[in-house]
Amino acid sequence: MNIPRVLWKAANLLCALAFFTACTTATPAATNPPAATNPPAATNPPAATATTVATQAPAATEAPPVEIRFVGILAEDSGFAKIINELSAEFAAMHPNVTYKYENVPLADITQKIQLLAATNRLPTVFNFDTGDALSALIKDGQALDLEKPLRDAGVYDKINPAALGLAKAIVKDGGFYALPLELNIEGFWYNKKLFADNQLAVPTTWEEMVHAAEVFNMAGIQPFAVAGKEKWPLSRLLNAYVQRKFGYDAMKRLSTGELSISDPGFVEAAKAIQDLGLKGYLGKSVNTIDYGTAQDLFLQGKAAMFYMGSWALRDFNDPTKNKIGADNIGLFNTPLVADGKGSPDDWNINVGTAAILSKVAYDNNPLVGEWLAYVFSSYGDRSMSELGAVTPFKVENMPASVPPLTQTTLNLLDSAKNGSLWFEAYFNSKAGTFAGDNTQLLVTGDISPEDYMTQLGQALASE
Repeated sequence: MNIPRVLWKAANLLCALAFFTACTTATPAATNPPAATNPPAATNPPAATATTVATQAPAATEAPPVEIRFVGILAEDSGFAKIINELSAEFAAMHPNVTYKYENVPLADITQKIQLLAATNRLPTVFNFDTGDALSALIKDGQALDLEKPLRDAGVYDKINPAALGLAKAIVKDGGFYALPLELNIEGFWYNKKLFADNQLAVPTTWEEMVHAAEVFNMAGIQPFAVAGKEKWPLSRLLNAYVQRKFGYDAMKRLSTGELSISDPGFVEAAKAIQDLGLKGYLGKSVNTIDYGTAQDLFLQGKAAMFYMGSWALRDFNDPTKNKIGADNIGLFNTPLVADGKGSPDDWNINVGTAAILSKVAYDNNPLVGEWLAYVFSSYGDRSMSELGAVTPFKVENMPASVPPLTQTTLNLLDSAKNGSLWFEAYFNSKAGTFAGDNTQLLVTGDISPEDYMTQLGQALASE
């Protein structure tokens, strides 16, 4: 009896051992399954690999941040600055790593500002600048970019008006294409048609007729000329206008080559003619305190009869919020002829405005600057014409159906001009340029004689 019981207990023990063995051999499969111990598909599946590449690839290929900075002389919503800012903002929107910034610096301060930045190797990407000795220094130091190849590479070189291109190269005395023209301007005397008609005055064709008109207006209590004497250059523009009519359109170039001398009587005659306008009150009271905006407002509000200025003023003439006399009430006449002068009414003072210079370092170090050039200046001419009615050196591919009449007049005159001349100081060294501007203020107030003005200008020209 006891044996069977023992056998029964042994059998039960064997069964328990068998169950325990089965359980312990099954446990690894449950707690450490093949998928967990050797899971290539689980830990590195194709789907996971694609996700990793998608999230990590931008970090590996993302372009570094780029700042394109323009330091310019115009308010950000005016003229070429407005158009370049708009196009640059569009370019930046298409390139998330690009930041575009514009800084406005007054014309009187721009040269010093850029020179300080150049001295510390912090030149902006693009900037307005003097085309005289100051630019020569940047070229010599390798800081200014020769634009011909970059603009050819950008596909916009052939869009530039050949005459404008020639002027842009001519104003850089070192040669080469360093000054990017942003405007193509024709200069002359803009006049108020109604004021001339009300005072029974014809458009002047001689300097004497213009002075007579000024006398009539002055007697009637109307300021004859609106002039921004505070800016200095509008005064030397008047001096230049007379010189061009006395000696011909190429007078200042001939002076720079020695063919003409500043001591020639015609230069003193020109200085006296401008001084007379000031001393007779034809340039207005306190002319040397009047800035550009104030002078233009005097004309556009009908308070002045004549305004010598370039066609860049069209951006405001075509703006009814600024032009209170109406665009159809504005006419333009060329500088009248002077007695015994060699100038021709078919020759005009033509210029390309204040040039833009590009930093060579900025262009060389980042290909996006070249892309920016291509984007902005392939559309610059069209956008300027459509939005501002402004004439630029860049070809207009899509001329608006309706061009403002004053703009069309300017286009026609540019097409018909026989010869163009630059401004008074275009060929001067920096010392002479500074003297010319500063002392035209003294000239129109009678604080320096015409003879002394020209003598001292000649000394400044000979100093460098």
